[in-house]
Amino acid sequence: MLQAMQIEFIAVADYLAGEPYSDIRHEYINGVVYAMAGESKAHNTVALNIATLLRNHLRGSPCRAYMENVKVQVQRAQSEAYYYPDIQVVCGESAANPYYETAPVLIIEVLSPSTERYDRADKFYAYRQLDSLQEYVLIAQDTQRVEIYRRPKQWEWELYTGTEAACYLASVGLNLSLAAIYEEVSFVASAV
Repeated sequence: MLQAMQIEFIAVADYLAGEPYSDIRHEYINGVVYAMAGESKAHNTVALNIATLLRNHLRGSPCRAYMENVKVQVQRAQSEAYYYPDIQVVCGESAANPYYETAPVLIIEVLSPSTERYDRADKFYAYRQLDSLQEYVLIAQDTQRVEIYRRPKQWEWELYTGTEAACYLASVGLNLSLAAIYEEVSFVASAV
């Protein structure tokens, strides 16, 4: 017999107070806390490659790139959520809180088998609520594939594939070759 799962709601203040001391990361969505899964070496390498390219490109500008341990707050009249994007870029004034940002111009998610649907649907919907966000980028970890969704183009999909391809991140003025994004990534069948 199936039993209904009891969900305990947590206040956002309690979540924010406890998260810096937690051994694992949690995303917060309207009072419910979700543990974050670990990532593969390919996922980590892709994220690190992009973060390094962004950091070098943004040096000396008013923009900063943050990796996976800095949250994004998405707050609306009836909802509040905190997500951990793989990479985000914030330009101009930063949020006062040292653990999250509120106005990224660019968010990048490296897709994992366990989170791909979530990144494509729920997170994408939430991120679009951020007035500051100009580009949302989804990057496969098991093949050379980059998808970019841009606010100025009504979030239309752009696809880039193959070792010779390159994409342009207009929000930060950076050309990225897929060869650089996937440097040192071995594409092997995953055993999950």
